[in-house]
Amino acid sequence: MENQIFDLNPTQVGVFVALTALIGVLTWWQCRGGQARGTAAEENSAHDYFLAGSGLPWFFVAGSITLTNLSTDQLVGMNGNQMLLLAWWELAAVVGLFLLAFVFLPVYYRYNCTTTTELLEKRYKNKHVRALIGVLFLLGNLLIYLPAILYSGSLFMMTMFGLNFAGDGPTPVAGEEGYLFNVLAISVFFAVLGGAYAILGGLRAVAVSDTFSGVGLLSLALVVVYLALQKVGFDITTEVPRERLTMLGAADSPIPWPTLFTGMILIQMFYWSTNQTITQRAMAAKTIKEAQKGVIAAAGIRLLIVPVIVVVPGVVAFKLYGDIDDQAYGRLVGDILPPYLSGAFAAMMAAGVLTTFNSILNSSAALYVCDIHQKYIKSEVNVPRLSTMVSILMVFLSLLLVPIYANAESIINLLQKLNGLLSMPILSAFALALLFNNVDYRAAIMGVIFGVSMYALYTFYLNVEVPPEVLDNVVVTEGREAIIKLHYIHFMAITFFTTLGFALFVNWAIFRKKATLRLGKGERITAV
Repeated sequence: MENQIFDLNPTQVGVFVALTALIGVLTWWQCRGGQARGTAAEENSAHDYFLAGSGLPWFFVAGSITLTNLSTDQLVGMNGNQMLLLAWWELAAVVGLFLLAFVFLPVYYRYNCTTTTELLEKRYKNKHVRALIGVLFLLGNLLIYLPAILYSGSLFMMTMFGLNFAGDGPTPVAGEEGYLFNVLAISVFFAVLGGAYAILGGLRAVAVSDTFSGVGLLSLALVVVYLALQKVGFDITTEVPRERLTMLGAADSPIPWPTLFTGMILIQMFYWSTNQTITQRAMAAKTIKEAQKGVIAAAGIRLLIVPVIVVVPGVVAFKLYGDIDDQAYGRLVGDILPPYLSGAFAAMMAAGVLTTFNSILNSSAALYVCDIHQKYIKSEVNVPRLSTMVSILMVFLSLLLVPIYANAESIINLLQKLNGLLSMPILSAFALALLFNNVDYRAAIMGVIFGVSMYALYTFYLNVEVPPEVLDNVVVTEGREAIIKLHYIHFMAITFFTTLGFALFVNWAIFRKKATLRLGKGERITAV
C-alpha cells in the first residue's frame, strides 16, 4: 500500500490551498489600506503596537473574539465528548461576554490599559502583583493553550484527510506506532506558520483574518451539522444513550447541573473578562462603544450558532461510529463532506488553528513586554523586536509540550481542569482590586499563591484515585479512593471564595489594613 499522504484528493488539496491563500490576500489588502502608519515613536509604543493603534471597528472585534476562542480545541474537544451537555460551556459564555462589555471594559478604558494586568498595578499601586499575574497568564498560555491548540488541530487534519507521515498504511490512532510522529509533523507546520503570522502581521492582521476565517468557519460548520443530521435521518434519539442527549448533567457527568450555579459563572468571568487574549481585541477598538458593540455581537454568535456546532456532530458520530472520543469530529467531516467542501472546511479549520495560535502568541508577547521586561529589565526597548523574540521562544516551547496532550483522554476536560490552577486565584486578585479599597498588594499576592496551592493539592492528590499495585497478577497493595469526591467546577468556586477570604484576612491580620467595600459614591463597608 502506498503512503497515505500521496493518496489525497486533488480537489481537496486545491480548494484548501486556494482558500488559505485567499484569506491571506484579503487580510493583507485590508491591513494595507485600513490604517495609516504612525510616527516611529508611536509604532514602538507598546500600547499602540499591541492594541493595533486602537483602531479596530466593532465587526473585527466580534470576529476576532469569536475565532480566537473557536478553534479545533473547541470543535474537536467538545464534539469528542459526544454529548449535548457540553453546550453549557458556550451558553454560559454569553454571561461572561456581557460582564466584559458592561463591567470590565469601562474600567479598562477608564484606566487606559494595554494589558488586563495593568489594571491591577493601578488599583494596588504596585507593579509586583501585576508581574505575578502576568507570569501566571504566560504559564497558562504556554503550558495549556498553545500545545492543546497544536495537538487538536493536528488530530483534526489527520483524521479528516487520513494523513500518515510515519509510513505505509492507514492513519495511526492514539497508542499506535507513528501516531505521535504524525501529530508533531503537523504541529510544526501550524506552529511555524502561525508564529510567522503573529510576528509579521501584528494584532490588526490577526483580527482581520479572524473575521474573514470566522465567516467561513461558522458557515461551513453549520453545513456540517445539517449534513450530519441528514446522514442519520435527522434522528439522534435512537441508538444513542439518554445521558448523551440530556442537558441536565448527573453527578458523574462532565458538567453536573448544580455546577452551572457555582464555578461555571466564575470560569466564564475569568476567561472572557480578564484573559488578555480575549480582552486585548476589545481594548483595541476605536471607542468603548465600538468595543461593546463588538462584544455583544460576539455574544449573539455564541448564543445562536456555536452551541449547535460543538455538540451535535459529536452525538451523530456516536450513533455512526460509537465512542471514538476526540477523533469523532474529523472522521465525521471527512465522511459526509464532498471533496470540494471538505477542502474548504479544512482551510477554515486551519485558519482557526493559526489565528487562535497567533492570537495567544500576540497576547503573550504583550504580557511579557509590558508586565515584566519594561517593569524590571529595561523600560525603553524596541517593542517589535522584543515581541518577535518572545513569540519565537513560545513557539519552540509549545511544540515540546504537544506530546502531553497526545496522551490525554479528553482535550476539553483536561483543559478545564488545568485552567482551575490559575483561573480562580487570578480572578480573586481582580475581584479584590475592583470590589475593595485599602487592600495591600502583598495580601493579594499571598492570596494568589494560597489559591494556586489549594487547587493543586485538590487536583493532584485529594481528588485522585490511586489504583492498587499489581505484581505478577497479585494485588500487593490496596488502592485509595479520592479523599475529596467533589467535581472540579464546584471546587473552583470554593477556591475563589476561600482565596478571597484568605487575602482579606491577611490584609487585616498581618498588614493591619481594613478593606472597604466599594458600593458607590460615598458608600463604604469595612471588611477584615
